[in-house]
Amino acid sequence: MNPTTLTTRRPVGAALAASGLCCFLFALAAAGQTQAGPRAAQANAGSVPQATGQAPPAADLPKMDFIFEEIVTLGEEIKVGQTPFGGRKIIPITGGSFAGPKLKGRILSGGWDWQLALPDGCSYLKADYMLQTDDGTVINVVNKGALCRQLDAKGERPFTSPVFEAPNGPYEWLNRGAFVGTIEEVRGAASAIRIRFYRAR
Repeated sequence: MNPTTLTTRRPVGAALAASGLCCFLFALAAAGQTQAGPRAAQANAGSVPQATGQAPPAADLPKMDFIFEEIVTLGEEIKVGQTPFGGRKIIPITGGSFAGPKLKGRILSGGWDWQLALPDGCSYLKADYMLQTDDGTVINVVNKGALCRQLDAKGERPFTSPVFEAPNGPYEWLNRGAFVGTIEEVRGAASAIRIRFYRAR
């Protein structure tokens, strides 16, 4: 046998042996990590507190700040009819006024209140319209909510979830935060409603 061939083969065999040892050690380490994984997860899960269901202290409850009030005038409703989603009708928003501590102005005509009546006795509304402040700024309002006969019978007030889109400037604070609205009829005015908006803090 050629001594050169023996000399060449020995390093290759040593390399293969070393490679096999490395693979074995890697597999052993991976197995150890797999076994430790559930124990570590259990340990971490044990440190997470459980929900108690208790109300927070009164000082931690959200507070509501009055933002402004609207008197919205409405046009004659347009009955679309029954759709796959329910009984659809739309109500034109023809104008009105609004006022609050930080802004006031008028409600522009051209908006719509899209209502969908369902068999459960509730009408789901989505009003989309524009405000114009006294300084000429135009603000979009999208106000969603539900009007339910069973709630009215219990004397419960309906609430809405408004979203505002104001241009950059003095009213851009309307783009941030969580808002709640209330809605009610205006006595003596069959074609008008009163909406009040509040901001949570």
